[in-house]
Amino acid sequence: MRRDFPSLGRQTYDLLIVGGGITGSCIARDAAMRGLKVALVEKLDFSHATSAHNSKLVHGGLRYLKNFELGLVRESLRERRIWQRIAPHLVYPLPFLVPQPASRKGTLMLRLGLTLYDWLSFDRRWLDDPDQRLPGHRRIGGEELRRRAPLAVESGYPTALEYHDCQMYAPERLGLGCLVDAAARGAAIANYAEALALTTDASGAVTGARVRCALGGAEQTLSARVTVNAAGPWADMVMALAQGGVPSHRLVRAKGIHLITRKLTEDGALAMFVGNGHFFVLPWRGHTIIGTTDDVDEGRPDDVAPNQADIAKMLDAVNTGLPSAKLTSADVIHAYAGVRPLIDESAPSDKGGSYKKSRKAEIIDHAEGGQQGLISALGGKWTTSRHVAAQAVDMIERKLGRTPRRAATDRTPLGGQSIGNYKAFVARMTAAHRRIDPSVIANLVRNYGIAAGEVIAEARGDAHLLRPLSDALPDCGAEILYAARREMAFTLADAVFRRTGIGTLGHPGEEVIARTAYLMAAERGWSQEEQTRQVDAVMAEFKWPSPAP
Repeated sequence: MRRDFPSLGRQTYDLLIVGGGITGSCIARDAAMRGLKVALVEKLDFSHATSAHNSKLVHGGLRYLKNFELGLVRESLRERRIWQRIAPHLVYPLPFLVPQPASRKGTLMLRLGLTLYDWLSFDRRWLDDPDQRLPGHRRIGGEELRRRAPLAVESGYPTALEYHDCQMYAPERLGLGCLVDAAARGAAIANYAEALALTTDASGAVTGARVRCALGGAEQTLSARVTVNAAGPWADMVMALAQGGVPSHRLVRAKGIHLITRKLTEDGALAMFVGNGHFFVLPWRGHTIIGTTDDVDEGRPDDVAPNQADIAKMLDAVNTGLPSAKLTSADVIHAYAGVRPLIDESAPSDKGGSYKKSRKAEIIDHAEGGQQGLISALGGKWTTSRHVAAQAVDMIERKLGRTPRRAATDRTPLGGQSIGNYKAFVARMTAAHRRIDPSVIANLVRNYGIAAGEVIAEARGDAHLLRPLSDALPDCGAEILYAARREMAFTLADAVFRRTGIGTLGHPGEEVIARTAYLMAAERGWSQEEQTRQVDAVMAEFKWPSPAP
């Protein structure tokens, strides 16, 4: 990918996408694959907010069955299989254990729900790779549960039910992969490009946006036949840019926090349904992610961060459901927060809660309200973002006077070529690069898929660049060069948090940050003063929690 901000305003696009999270990224990929002329702008970095700060799951949404949202569950399960097929290096099966109390209270209803979940995912084994095929649910006994999740048995659960969903190794890289595919098909893409205003013609129709480059301050106007608002938690604010400051649709912002701790299970995740809520204990990169809260957040989405009250609430939920965990704030290695944009269908005076609100997406053609040229993609789940994009591009093609053409986003591998079976591909790469640490190879394949060899080539024979940056992390220096040269990483935070996994497990140590900053500085030509500023900005990301409200 190459960022060329000065050239963005030199042509008229079929569509301009405002927002570089997973929804905007999927729309860009789909539209570019259909041959449309596409531009996408993102005010900060790609997938810097909600698209990265989540539970890292691609799932059907078992709990949505309680609300009888069978259509949403089926859509999600179908899309889960598609992500497994087009990005097997980043999306893979994860077993979930649902511990059952000795009283067996609620077991029958759960088994009925899991049976329905199995039925709705009837195509879960329709994959060529046997490692990606998901089995149906089953009951497991105490001996197996003790081996796989001793924490559950010690907390008083003698048995469990097991079902399967999928996990993402790096959601931000999955979103980036969609943008790489779009750029390869001619899309013009720019991060650090903020839409200051939506431009209109004499009739009030939206004709594009005035955009400012955050890296240099220059401004220019981008013209498009259709403008797509895919700004996630900021979507109502983008609507307001063209609607006299009052958006036509309201969003509820639901804040969810996640905690990263030491490894708490031996095999698989725990899905705990406690009272009227739930939480997950998820294995991830040798650690555990615990999440999530689901509370209405009325602050600015730019300011979302985990605070002391958030962390205390999450720890209390875990210790109630799994008392033997005895977790304290000292066990929290890292914490992060994201805001889910949910469509608010309630009356303005009814604030309500967020937990029971639907995760359905809505694609709005503002022409129905009298404003031509603007479409908003609101709400939705990470899992269904590809399908939402397909529906949005169908609408765009009709607005452009074309018969919608089916894009091959459901069957074209991310990067243009599938790695096939992950283990087999890693074995081939390891055999071909015997001088590189196998853990580095495995991590490169997870993050880059078929492009792992390109990252290795970026080292240009320098063995130091292919060694782990620390004893605790498999990320290597060649990834930093690749991020700066090929993936539009302009800040140290881009490289640390969204191109690699260096900062996603918490503070990796000052020496690792310094090494990474040195490599970025050499690529970006930073002065010592700028390098220090970039390091300080990354260090600030690890300063949590913020004070309780």
